[in-house]
Amino acid sequence: MNFPFYIAKRYLFSKKSKNIINIISGVSIMGVAVGTMALVVVLSVFNGFEDLIKSLFNSFDPDIKITIKEGKTFTADNEYFNKIKNLDGLAFYTEVVEENTLLKYGDRYHPAIIKGVSDNFVMMTGIDSMLVEGKFILEQKDINYAVIGQGVAFFLGVRLNFVEPIQIYIPKRTKNVSLNPENAISRKYVFPSGIFSIQQDFDSKFIIVPINLARELLNYTNEVSAVEIKIKEPENVDILQSQIKQILGNDFNVKNRYEQHELLYKVMKSEKWAIYLILTFILIIAAFNIIGSLTMLIIDKQEDMEILKSMGANFNTIRKIFLLEGWMISFIGAIVGIIIGVIICWIQKEFGLVPLDTSGSFIISDYPVEMKVFDFVLVFITVVGIGFIAAWYPVRYITRKFVQLY
Repeated sequence: MNFPFYIAKRYLFSKKSKNIINIISGVSIMGVAVGTMALVVVLSVFNGFEDLIKSLFNSFDPDIKITIKEGKTFTADNEYFNKIKNLDGLAFYTEVVEENTLLKYGDRYHPAIIKGVSDNFVMMTGIDSMLVEGKFILEQKDINYAVIGQGVAFFLGVRLNFVEPIQIYIPKRTKNVSLNPENAISRKYVFPSGIFSIQQDFDSKFIIVPINLARELLNYTNEVSAVEIKIKEPENVDILQSQIKQILGNDFNVKNRYEQHELLYKVMKSEKWAIYLILTFILIIAAFNIIGSLTMLIIDKQEDMEILKSMGANFNTIRKIFLLEGWMISFIGAIVGIIIGVIICWIQKEFGLVPLDTSGSFIISDYPVEMKVFDFVLVFITVVGIGFIAAWYPVRYITRKFVQLY
């Protein structure tokens, strides 16, 4: 067995001449363990929220969305988009028309975004699984229906068991000026068939209707606002995105799921790493216990140093003993903290012991957690690295005072 490691282990676990040193060593381990546990739990909660938001957005957003860089609409019935339809790996292809609109239901008004979609929209998204009421029906027996967000339904007071339709108003795209305001507005009636709940930004803005109805309102023929694509294998999204960009050139934006909400994901990542840095600073403060523990141990073991020297141990060997003890404190604290953190995350994931204070207004009732191996490795390296520095300082300077003098 390695001699410095053997002596360091005996020093760590054996009873010291002054009991306070044992207490400080225990406090050092617990301080590192608590800080490590906090890092594991907090990072796992951030992962849980990130995965939750991604799953919610995935039920509405396509894998790839194509929009034009200049202007609002374009035509998709040309050879370029025909090539895209025939790409290997493409599962569904949907044309979309979006425009701001004003909705009226009874005596209530609410601004919204009308989203006209093709028949296969429900197959390329998971929006049917996010319905809280009704069914996803857009057309039936020549009658147009709409699926609306829960926020839109709330502001308008929509109930699916009522027979009153929703009125949709959009200004006409014409240069002619009429003295009668009624002639400057296109209007259509549509019956609500379902209500979805995804996320507040979607729920309070969107009303989904058949694309033909949206084109009639906007006086379009075959124009689209966007083309949305679902691919067969999500891991191949970058390959397909690159192929589409090569086909369309520089006149179109071709965005994957991350790029469609790039700012939101960047903010989430920034918040996660900001919390990581804050908790790391707390760990650094906790590491001062290691400095205190090693300092008192070095003072307590002065006689042992004399004995070790007479047995042939040199200065570097004695220094290595105390350095290893400091590392062992941080290593044990990191392992214990990670284990406790994993247990807490598992309990929360399985039983949801810590609820969200949302009064039933959020889609989940308790804090989500998602444990990732990368976070565990990062936390372990961080804790051990801080422990190395915390042990290095007292060993380098204090052992010189008590060892080099004899």
